[in-house]
Amino acid sequence: MKKIKVFVIDDSAVVRQVLTEIFKQDSQFHFLGSASDPIFAMDKMNHDWPDVIVLDIEMPRMDGLSFLKKIMTERPTPVVICSTLTTEGSETAILAMNLGACDIITKPKIGLKDFLNESTIALTDAVIAAASASTKHLQNPSQTKEYKIQLEKKQELSSLQATEKIIAIGTSTGGTIALEQVLTKLPKENTPGIVIVQHMPEKFTEAFAKRLDSICEIRIKEANDGDRVVRGLALIAPGNKHMTLKRSGAQYYVEIKDGPLVNRHKPSVDVLFRSVARQAGKNARGIIMTGMGDDGAAGLQEMKEAGAETIAQNEETSVVFGMPKEAIKRGCVDHILPLTEIYKKIVGFD
Repeated sequence: MKKIKVFVIDDSAVVRQVLTEIFKQDSQFHFLGSASDPIFAMDKMNHDWPDVIVLDIEMPRMDGLSFLKKIMTERPTPVVICSTLTTEGSETAILAMNLGACDIITKPKIGLKDFLNESTIALTDAVIAAASASTKHLQNPSQTKEYKIQLEKKQELSSLQATEKIIAIGTSTGGTIALEQVLTKLPKENTPGIVIVQHMPEKFTEAFAKRLDSICEIRIKEANDGDRVVRGLALIAPGNKHMTLKRSGAQYYVEIKDGPLVNRHKPSVDVLFRSVARQAGKNARGIIMTGMGDDGAAGLQEMKEAGAETIAQNEETSVVFGMPKEAIKRGCVDHILPLTEIYKKIVGFD
């Protein structure tokens, strides 16, 4: 099996040291080296171009976002962002994802070395997933316009109507852009309640939800424990927490809870989908989109067995076809659709 060539760009000597050790000790990787900023990195990488770049955002001489734009324009290459775990950092990292980065790995300001050592599995999984990403999709990062002024005031959450139908969506690598392309097509009228798991670290899901809310007609928010699932609203599971669907009479709501990793993830798509199968049954539709691994396949199968209609994103439009592929292999997918057609399975599901 071909080794994945990795290069690290980070101005922290500690980060470079720890990541060097991690990648050199894992036989899946061929570690090409590291640099303290993109200018130094370009000189080194031109001799042996990496399969995946692990990139910091705040660096001297050239920041990570400027470098990311340059790479995606000149030589599209899978990039994993390694960013500080702060609200400000999370907003910048979400912008990086929108520019074509594959995934985010967080790092704290203190206890950095121990944290990175403990996060080895998450880091290596992210790099492996990025290595299998389709570069043709990296060349076309999201071009959705940022609407600074809402033309129409959005309906208050408290006035949104109850939903009898549920849309459950699960996605991972490449999912931030995929979700944007789907959710921005949904009208504020005629859209049932939506629950979403996007594999993403804590703090980043809030920034992601706020950004989507600013460009979508429907309401988008990071879910809180007890939030009602209502028409015209999409709830995104918070990073590092599982989200399940619950029902009380005619009302649906979400439960946010801690717990162990499921399929190496928290939040887990399987956790959400299984709860939707039990609580909503045939009144739900399950959608699995781009991502590495098999999280969501078992849950989607349970949804189908409970009478739900199921949809998978096709290979041609997926950044990584792993999650949809696993669901299709199980025989639990009713429709295999390109990303541009998926929104039609949401609108008007009454």
